[in-house]
Amino acid sequence: MPLSEAELLLRLPDRLFIGGRWVDAENSNTFAVFDPATGQRLARIADASPADGLSALDAAVDAQEEWAATAPRVRGEILRRVFELIQERRDELALLITLEMGKPLSEAQSEITYGAEFLRWFSEEAVRITGRYGPNPEGTGQMLVSQRPVGPCYLITPWNFPLAMATRKIAPALAAGCTVVVKPAELTPLTTLFVAALFAQAGLPAGVLNVITTLNSAAVSEPIIADPRLRKLSFTGSTPVGRILMRQAAANVLRTSMELGGNAPFLVFDDADLDKAVDGAVAAKFRNSGQACTAANRFIVHSTIAEQFISRLGAQVADMRVGRGTEAGVTIGPLINDSAVEKTSDLVQDAISRGANLITGGHSVDGPGSFYEPTILTGVPLTSNILNEEIFGPVVSIVEFDDEDEAVRLANNTDYGLVSYVFTESLARGERMIQRLQTGMMGLNVGVISNAAAPFGGIKQSGLGREGGAEGIHEYLETKYTLIPNG
Repeated sequence: MPLSEAELLLRLPDRLFIGGRWVDAENSNTFAVFDPATGQRLARIADASPADGLSALDAAVDAQEEWAATAPRVRGEILRRVFELIQERRDELALLITLEMGKPLSEAQSEITYGAEFLRWFSEEAVRITGRYGPNPEGTGQMLVSQRPVGPCYLITPWNFPLAMATRKIAPALAAGCTVVVKPAELTPLTTLFVAALFAQAGLPAGVLNVITTLNSAAVSEPIIADPRLRKLSFTGSTPVGRILMRQAAANVLRTSMELGGNAPFLVFDDADLDKAVDGAVAAKFRNSGQACTAANRFIVHSTIAEQFISRLGAQVADMRVGRGTEAGVTIGPLINDSAVEKTSDLVQDAISRGANLITGGHSVDGPGSFYEPTILTGVPLTSNILNEEIFGPVVSIVEFDDEDEAVRLANNTDYGLVSYVFTESLARGERMIQRLQTGMMGLNVGVISNAAAPFGGIKQSGLGREGGAEGIHEYLETKYTLIPNG
């Protein structure tokens, strides 16, 4: 029988997970986690101090040598067991994700399918870490090239996909033989604590995974990053924060992976299948209420089909239901907090003040919770802030173009380069877009592209490194070369 909200919240871990034990914060401080759909408190959990952060790093360092020496098959089997436990508990996890993040239950279930897949994928990659052996060109010896874990890692995850962002970092690190300290976002930490309990249930040795929750991320993170025992930093979040962390990481020349902001263009050419394009737009923009780094930010539509595209998209938007994600039929949940609503409103009003046309939406929703209407803007001036900043809200901003070169110029006119979306029935044009668009990922006639088996990441100010795919585990490995002279 499914757990009720109250039963689930009563069973949740509410302390730090350090060295295989649930412990209170050193100063016994706690902080509240809220439901963005109601504004009601869900739980109070431990608020870690800098000393707690270093204790978590101590545990990771102490466990590193033994975990690195653990057979890859054993590491993989533990990851696979957590994957199976998530499947067994997916209804509880989906409810928890919806409660603390706000997305509809159907989307929470989709996140579980996606996020759990990183555990299964990297359970299989753990046994595929390879090297090479062969003669040097001079014939005087043999070259042995091997891969080894980088060492203790600090993983900082965002609030918008609380399961998937945790597993996308934890799984490759553990598969590679690294121990980790994880700091989830203070807005949605409960899912990560739940997952930590599943790792413990699966038999993960003490100290391999440590989770610290805190309201003061900067104060807790700084001494961890400054500690010479830490060897890797992985962060998903905003570009400004990423820059700060990279400066801190430079002191000890840490390996870094940075998945930062996005400003994704969504190109619709005159030969596009409009049914595909509209469905793709809904998926790329309104999933998670637009709160995704992969969300389409700028809709660049050919002038000859713009009216049809807007009409069809408007019809779908009109059918969207805004509400609490636990309610049947809801397709648009809340934004994460009132500040997010205010930012979205400011961006929309700025665009309108500069001459954009409001087709539908454009207002926050009264009542408890942090809601904003799904919105469509057309004729958005290129000077509008909404075309230059990541929206993180359910707003479609449309500009028109007349030829391919103009579309590419508009798409690439940003400091960011995470993902792009292209809709065209021309294979030749699609291939040209692969070459010309300055993004690390691209969806061709599809609005959702993330997959555990694919390398996720961007270029320019959207970040460094890749998560997922065969490439993902190499972010947690270093290469060692040995020369063995001929006897």
